[in-house]
Amino acid sequence: MEKLSAIQKMPEKVSLIHGAGGEMMQSLISGVFAAIRNNNAGGIGLEALDDGAAIPFGDQYIVITTDNHVIKPIFFPGGDIGRLSISGTVNDLAMMGARPIALTNGVVIPEGFPIEDLRRIVKSVDEALEEAGCALVTGDTKVLPKEALDSIIINTAGIGITDNPIRDCGLKPGNKIIVTGTIGDHGIAIIAHREGFKFGSELRSDVAPIWKTVEAALDAGGVTAMKDPTRGGVASVLNEMARKSGVKIVVLEESLPIRQDVRAAADMLGIDPLEVANEGKAVIGVEADQAEAVLEAIRKTRYGRDAVIIGSVEEGSGVIMKTRIGGQRFIEPPLGDPVPRVC
Repeated sequence: MEKLSAIQKMPEKVSLIHGAGGEMMQSLISGVFAAIRNNNAGGIGLEALDDGAAIPFGDQYIVITTDNHVIKPIFFPGGDIGRLSISGTVNDLAMMGARPIALTNGVVIPEGFPIEDLRRIVKSVDEALEEAGCALVTGDTKVLPKEALDSIIINTAGIGITDNPIRDCGLKPGNKIIVTGTIGDHGIAIIAHREGFKFGSELRSDVAPIWKTVEAALDAGGVTAMKDPTRGGVASVLNEMARKSGVKIVVLEESLPIRQDVRAAADMLGIDPLEVANEGKAVIGVEADQAEAVLEAIRKTRYGRDAVIIGSVEEGSGVIMKTRIGGQRFIEPPLGDPVPRVC
């Protein structure tokens, strides 16, 4: 009841947890931004609170999405803010079944920012665009006094094309749930690097544009819903998909793909890997009779080799995990991501 009351009561001021991707961020969006009445251009709009909007255009849909990137530190094992900005936007388009076409970059730079670091970020942007098969076509640059901004911020918007938008609310009883790779890599890698922790092997972020992995799943057929587990992690995404679809998701603990080093680091830090951000993964709902074919198609792609079926969809509500020892527990939606400023 205390958690529910905290969510329902809107505070007078915004706090960091309101931007962490969990229940508190959802309460801010639904309690404030949902007041915007002109929120749909004829297809799927802001009211859906999906990964983007879909606007009918002839026989197809234009999908559009936008995101701000404020990660700290801006360079980390496995990537940097440039690669993150492209991957995050490409992946949001992909989650709605859209092939990425063109992106924009709006960059806000603090006074005194090293030009060499800026060149390094731009190089990462270019490489990620090449990998995703799309172009950066326009942008904007602002410079602020160093006392007004502690690090670079990148806003990326993107447009894509699809014949049939995929929603995050399309799960149906009987569907299987696929996750396209290991869980918790990005968030745990960021906090370990940020705090200078050593765990034997270097933990690396999974940040990557995964359109080609998603395209393989769509080509195989039977996809009913998709969402990428960024802020709030897999726990947040599963709960959101279940709530929007009006179903229950049952997850098998023994099937969850968590790297041994990530699990060890998470245990040491007291963090649930299900609740931290991923930046190169997708949670996909699939028709049961096509799940194995979709899984096989995903595993043939560069970023889908560790994909597994983690559970299924049933009548009911909520998200339940069947534990290794034969018990059950609820997977609750986190109030926020335990690792701030990870994307």
